[in-house]
Amino acid sequence: MQAPTGVQAFHSVTGSNLQYPQPQLAGATRLFCRLHPHKTGTKHRINLSNRCALDKMKQAMDTVNLTNHFLIAMPNMADPNFSGTLTYIADHGEEGALGVVVNRPIDLGLSMLFDQIGLSLPESLKDKIVYLGGPVQQERGFVLHTPTEPYSSTLNVTDAVSLTTSKDVLEAVSQGKGPTKFMVSLGYSGWSAGQLEDEMAQNAWLSVEADPHVIFDLPPDERLPAAMKLLGIDFSNLSDEAGHA
Repeated sequence: MQAPTGVQAFHSVTGSNLQYPQPQLAGATRLFCRLHPHKTGTKHRINLSNRCALDKMKQAMDTVNLTNHFLIAMPNMADPNFSGTLTYIADHGEEGALGVVVNRPIDLGLSMLFDQIGLSLPESLKDKIVYLGGPVQQERGFVLHTPTEPYSSTLNVTDAVSLTTSKDVLEAVSQGKGPTKFMVSLGYSGWSAGQLEDEMAQNAWLSVEADPHVIFDLPPDERLPAAMKLLGIDFSNLSDEAGHA
């Protein structure tokens, strides 16, 4: 996959003094710009007999918090931005959701990215690649990583996964003092209030609690099948029926 244009802007947008206009996602202060809703365009495939049943399903979805979950794109996903993707949800609340696609590498090595932002990369990391995190703000950098010292703009999702947008995490990596495991992506995936819940009700996604091993230890082409195994499902046999674990 081609790298997004404007990748040179990574230096400025990952600086430590980012300004984020309202509204912000709950729990993500200082971290992300306002959400830019992105419709998946998935068609309705729920077999419900009446509107009341659909309303009840949506009410049930309203109580689900998908923070620290994987979203597995269903085969009926119409949006090419998400077809065949595995997305890690870093924040989900009343104001919307934010995630990073973790299985779409792009034609940009980490060494080239570090060169562009004026940093050296340890020899042991020369083979690492950069990912396309989603269709929103692809000029911005997002780093999923194992928790370590606090950085300027970090959201600690769990005690095993953090998400950072400030350049200091990359500076730490350059100095050999960064997180033990990390994944650099350009762009993110955002949903406005209620949008992700609607898409779940439309059979756009399967969801399962995330396992950091899938993100940090497996090659990109093995991550989606591994997430499916967390559900006990063979991805090759997946039908158009959705569910939640």
